[in-house]
Amino acid sequence: MSERRAFVVVIDACGIGALADADDYGDGGTNTLVHLAQACGGLDLPVLESLGLGCILPLLGVRTAPAPVLHGRLCASGPGKDSIAGHWELMGVVAEHAPPTYPEGLPPALLARVEQVMGTEVICNRPYNGIDAIVDFGAEHLWGAKPILYTSADSVVQIAAHVDVLAPATLYALCEAVRDIMSGPDGVGRVIARPFDGEPGAFRRTAGRRDYALVPPSRSYLEELGACGVAVHAVGKIADLFAGVGIEERHLGSDNTQALGTIAALIDELDRGLVFANLIDTDQRYGHRKDVEGFHRALREIDAAVGRWLPRLRPGDLLVITADHGCDPSAPHTDHTRESVPLLARFAGDGGRRHDGCLADVGASVYEWLAAGSLSGLAGASFITCSRAAADA
Repeated sequence: MSERRAFVVVIDACGIGALADADDYGDGGTNTLVHLAQACGGLDLPVLESLGLGCILPLLGVRTAPAPVLHGRLCASGPGKDSIAGHWELMGVVAEHAPPTYPEGLPPALLARVEQVMGTEVICNRPYNGIDAIVDFGAEHLWGAKPILYTSADSVVQIAAHVDVLAPATLYALCEAVRDIMSGPDGVGRVIARPFDGEPGAFRRTAGRRDYALVPPSRSYLEELGACGVAVHAVGKIADLFAGVGIEERHLGSDNTQALGTIAALIDELDRGLVFANLIDTDQRYGHRKDVEGFHRALREIDAAVGRWLPRLRPGDLLVITADHGCDPSAPHTDHTRESVPLLARFAGDGGRRHDGCLADVGASVYEWLAAGSLSGLAGASFITCSRAAADA
């Protein structure tokens, strides 16, 4: 096991069909990949196609592969449809209750506490698309120096400030203070710092985003791997989503270009351990904006990168490509959608079979692959064990 490696790559917001309770979230009938394919006139993803993406369900433009890797759909076991819920569950942490949301902005009493700890009033305080928030409130922010605070249907509070008004370090400190007081019944999933720059009419968010997440409520497979001496390398926002718990090394990945390059470097350089990576652009840059061409372009860039990775993987490597939730461009809103996610897993002995299960099956499988065992008490069932059993049958 000392030479084994695992790479778990999360294509953010790449859902593949509404979950059974999607109607409870206003997301009945959603299917990000199917509706994206229809809107684009078909998807052009030859590498993911060869791995078996078209074997999971019919997708316009994607054929079924004659020799797929292990493939299927994964479903959430707990509530929620945001990045925290999805990534936590991938690593075996299933929350009993969804964190609070503020679809009408922070209520007055909570807003007063937030402004008190920040030492300033805020502007906006309503649900908003992040780009629109700085477009619509950026000039007022420059004039009055009040941070822009906005919410959404997800469990997030986002605070934006121009770098010339609040230095990023100051904005981060304010977000940390807000994170500290938003606990218990007010324990929002994430407080997100959103620095931006530019002039009115040309504002743009910088790469300095930081997420301040709740600490996971229970142990994850990341911590269990660490306890076995297996290093966990986080790429992109992964470390922030887990509040740093269970992460040994953080690596850059503020956008897909950077994250894909980081993953490629780790494939070439890493001797052993887990690389857990998030590819954010399909969510942040394209999903919420319903930019189907941009979403498809990002997927094609990922597809090409995977094609470059495959010949460089070693015989003892596990590669998992999956997602955390959906962001269906056909939905009547711009928020995440409550969906199942695709699973493509390439490893020695994958057998090309189908595996439909829960998100936590990824963590269970990674743990078995890297630590040569299974754990009781954490969610998930290893598809490695299932593949071996099928081969022996």
